[in-house]
Amino acid sequence: MHIDWSFVLAAIGLALVFEGLPYFVWAEKMPRILLHLATRPPQVLRMLGLASMLGGLLLIFISRS
Repeated sequence: MHIDWSFVLAAIGLALVFEGLPYFVWAEKMPRILLHLATRPPQVLRMLGLASMLGGLLLIFISRS
């Protein structure tokens, strides 16, 4: 199996850009948002994580087809 490391590194870089974007754009609101998320039950956080992963996989599928 051949791994295209430049593609993997580009994907990680893009993920870091998207992860950092809310902190850059809404720096003043992020502490309040994070406190709000910290009070949510684990099931809600898991559902948010699952929805995020499924959305990401859908975007990848659409872009690759």
